[in-house]
Amino acid sequence: MPPLERVTVFCFAASYGLALVAELARLLQPRLILRVLSMVLGTAGLFAHFIYLVVHAPSLASSSGSMLFLAFVLAVFWLYGSLHHAKVAWGVFVLPLVLGLIGLGLIAPGRPGGDEPFWASARGPKFWGMTHGLLIFLAAVGICIGFLASVMYFVQIYRLRSKTMPGQGLKMLSLERLERMNRRAILWAFPLLTLGLIVGLGVSIQLGELSQGWRSPKILSALGLWVVFAILIYLRYGAHIRPRRVALMTIVAFAVLLLALGTAHPFLDEGAP
Repeated sequence: MPPLERVTVFCFAASYGLALVAELARLLQPRLILRVLSMVLGTAGLFAHFIYLVVHAPSLASSSGSMLFLAFVLAVFWLYGSLHHAKVAWGVFVLPLVLGLIGLGLIAPGRPGGDEPFWASARGPKFWGMTHGLLIFLAAVGICIGFLASVMYFVQIYRLRSKTMPGQGLKMLSLERLERMNRRAILWAFPLLTLGLIVGLGVSIQLGELSQGWRSPKILSALGLWVVFAILIYLRYGAHIRPRRVALMTIVAFAVLLLALGTAHPFLDEGAP
């Protein structure tokens, strides 16, 4: 597969970047050709991204690999949203996050490529480590979607307060739909995050390495993320705070997530991200 091995991070990052430029140009000139160009460029980037992940097999156990996989899932989310909400400026919000995660993946610690695909860890003693990593990864997807919904929520509030005329500027989802998207993302992410931490705790105890690694920034940030989400769930369903504060707390949770993903894991060699 020599030709496929020449696909680099630059290939799909450049495609996403050009797709974002086309999306921004649509804000000034909402023409069909710009939408088609954005879709073609973004889809080409998504295809190159998929090839890179398959050929180079970055490890979910590394900060670099987890961010590249997360960027890929969000790129798929962009494609779905662009097809489902054709008139909404979807890419203006999603593509910058995709590019940001790719950039963080390049500078984050860890192995950019693994010796074997991450799914190979499903065999043998690394099964529970892989399960831990997959649960945390799926929770991270939910947190990112909640973050995007929160950012769009605040932008829409600003538009309404500035009394932007209908049909001008960004076309956005309603506040109710954005709040519902955020709520569903929270309800999706919290149980996955909880299960992932429980499995990770069990793996750490089994390996007998909890006492040496529990003070690491990776574990402390993951626990901090769980605490933030627990508070978020309580405020949303216990105290019934306003959606705007829920959106703000979701943004805080996303910042803690980046810290958790970007720090080195003390059990990296054991297959737990």
